[in-house]
Amino acid sequence: MQVTIHPSIVKGTIRSAASKSSMQRACAAALLQKGTTQIINPGISNDDIAAIDVIQHLGATINYEKNGDLIINSNGIMPISNELNCGESGLGIRMFAPLAALSNQQLTVNGTGSLLSRPMNFFDDIFPQLGVTIESNNGKLPITIKGPLNPVDIEIDGSLSSQFLTGLLMAYGAAGADGVHISVKNLKSKPYIDLTIQVMNHFGYEVTNHNYEIFSFKASKQKNINALYKYQVEGDWSGAAFLLVAGAIAGNVVVEGLDVLSTQADKAILKALIDCGCILSIGDNRIEVGNSILKSFHFNATDCPDLFPPLVALAACCEGTTVIEGVKRLEHKESNRGITLQEEFAKLGVEIKLQDDLMLIKGFAVPTIKSTTVHSRHDHRIAMACAVAALKAEGPVVIDDADAINKSYPNFYLHLQKLGVIVV
Repeated sequence: MQVTIHPSIVKGTIRSAASKSSMQRACAAALLQKGTTQIINPGISNDDIAAIDVIQHLGATINYEKNGDLIINSNGIMPISNELNCGESGLGIRMFAPLAALSNQQLTVNGTGSLLSRPMNFFDDIFPQLGVTIESNNGKLPITIKGPLNPVDIEIDGSLSSQFLTGLLMAYGAAGADGVHISVKNLKSKPYIDLTIQVMNHFGYEVTNHNYEIFSFKASKQKNINALYKYQVEGDWSGAAFLLVAGAIAGNVVVEGLDVLSTQADKAILKALIDCGCILSIGDNRIEVGNSILKSFHFNATDCPDLFPPLVALAACCEGTTVIEGVKRLEHKESNRGITLQEEFAKLGVEIKLQDDLMLIKGFAVPTIKSTTVHSRHDHRIAMACAVAALKAEGPVVIDDADAINKSYPNFYLHLQKLGVIVV
């Protein structure tokens, strides 16, 4: 799919999309319950759809109500298939593999696209310690596992991704872990673990975070098999970051449905918006951003690496050189995002330098974004970053493989159009 974005002034109000981070965790928690879960404001992204497919294969049944709420019924992990596919979701594979390992049935867990090349050595190292047999494709997908997983004291490396820890926390909780702990070295993306624990607590699991170094468990009380759980999926700060940046560089945008008290890591976009000098108003579930004379900023994205793409689009329109820390977190995304951002934004006339763990973006208060053709590299956030930068281009910007956005934000181009952007 090819999309053309024309230079535009943005103005209007958009309600944020559902957070796939929140939605996928809610699906996993609902699967583990012996009862019914009502999910309010369910997500519709490809990653959300993949999560729903996985929990169905693991025994849950789903129905949609007329108001759009998702109803999930489950008796716990009871696989109806020996194969699971997590699509292209990094969180999906890293969260659902430990949950699938709660079963004593042999299961093959697979994915698609870039997920097939992303490292999964973690499972080869950890699963045998938990009594789970595993066969992998030299540390990559597909993996074949057979449980049941037995919670014991372990130590893990959290430097690659917090998503592995999310899966273990949920699996330990569901397995009735009591008096055992998970020790973690060098944990990254800590706010995402806050979100995981928040969801677990909502569904009745007791896990205690000791300074992100040790996580201890207390067996949950017996749940009513007929219990009804309700969970409302949060608005998505990750996707909204692109709309907020659009407002900062090209007009005025109001995004509703965002909780400033959220544990989502990407709410840190607010700090960058404050530091760059844009017009910013933060209200109750309402963020308004307007254009002003923008200046370069320094930002540490180690715990929120998904913010790199919108931050690059913002930095391109700021006077001076912006410095973003955390480049090492970008290698194993849908693309190697550090290199991809450097190469695709070079086509737009934006100079990006990579120095060890730093990204340096040379921007201009009066941007000179070129009219050209870029490629998403099959990466949803690259497509959105290029689309936002195109708002300040000298002419139309064509995005190849533009439908990559469906992974996280299917309505992104529609929302841009509602804000007055010419999208063809």
